[in-house]
Amino acid sequence: MSFTETKAGKFEGWNRPPVIETSDDGELLEVSMGPHHPSTHGVFRMDVALDGERVVKLKPVFGYLHRNHEQIGQTASYLQMMPYTDRLDYFCSLTNNWAYALAVEKLAGQAVPERAEYIRVILAELTRIQNHAAAVGFLAQDLGASGTPLMYAFREREKILDLFESLTGSRMMCNYMRFGGCRVDVSEAWLNAARKVVAGVPRFVDELEALLSSNEILLARCQGMGVLKPDLAVNAGVTGPMLRATGVNYDLRKVDHYGIYDRFQFRVPLGEHGDVYDRYMVRILEIHESVKILEQALKEIPAGPIMDPKAKLRGFKPKPGEAYGRIEAPKGELGFYLISDGGTSPYRYRIRPPSLVNLTILEDMCLGHNVADVVVIFGSVDIVLGEVDR
Repeated sequence: MSFTETKAGKFEGWNRPPVIETSDDGELLEVSMGPHHPSTHGVFRMDVALDGERVVKLKPVFGYLHRNHEQIGQTASYLQMMPYTDRLDYFCSLTNNWAYALAVEKLAGQAVPERAEYIRVILAELTRIQNHAAAVGFLAQDLGASGTPLMYAFREREKILDLFESLTGSRMMCNYMRFGGCRVDVSEAWLNAARKVVAGVPRFVDELEALLSSNEILLARCQGMGVLKPDLAVNAGVTGPMLRATGVNYDLRKVDHYGIYDRFQFRVPLGEHGDVYDRYMVRILEIHESVKILEQALKEIPAGPIMDPKAKLRGFKPKPGEAYGRIEAPKGELGFYLISDGGTSPYRYRIRPPSLVNLTILEDMCLGHNVADVVVIFGSVDIVLGEVDR
């Protein structure tokens, strides 16, 4: 759904059948929510048209954080772009690294040692846990919680960020993956610390669920709210927990079996109603499944090299061709499309970000709801503007 704006910012030309611009009580009220609200999920704005408090139109507006990432990708070397990927979904830099490394490895036919594959899975699932914990905490804050659930979530997230910092030197901008492996190896002490953190996650999730899952305010504000139908989700390209909350069984870890995910036993949680509550619960259940994967990976990780000895990083020039590498990032399908002309920089560099694609159905989920519910529905999408405004 799209429309244009006049210089004064008024709504004009909604590409849909004409609507009555007045309600029983008078004209529609046009409200600009943002860019610093709702709940500062990023520099994002929603232009909302209201009939009383009921939403009749909604336009997402972004672009406040645009950094020209994809154009830079066509001038910098392949290796120089790795730290740039950290700044996409800056909550999940390590999965960003993996998706980009996977695309380059496909482009160059680069092998990855087994130990490095295990390390990648471990870091990706730790990333999923801390992302989902934060998403649940932010959702509770959007619902009006005083901050306790968010602080619980961030307390657990801090333990995982400590692991990232001790391994990569950074808590968020990790710049860790390399084409053909990983930058540094994990020590046995680090693995033991990771096992200790993972062992404590189930108790944290149980406490979080005891606080939220049966809370009458959360149930009233989330059940039946912002319903997304499976056919619309599929047609709009929605992926990740947003899609699985509608009941569609689609997880790239199962579909593509990238890395070594086919070695691990885990289930794909699915919702039934596609509402805000199902999106919350799918993320909770995915944390439990990530714990299962981590327990297996931390137990089975083999010894060996972490970089393919044939890997070449400096002066890297893949043969002419194209490749698309994608992974199941915490927010959905994250993909990198690269075209090589044989030079040191990609001829074309394009990102398929889950946050942007999942955001396109925001209006469909909000129509007919009250303006107070828009903040909650938007929060349940779980976006990061770093990968929306590339």
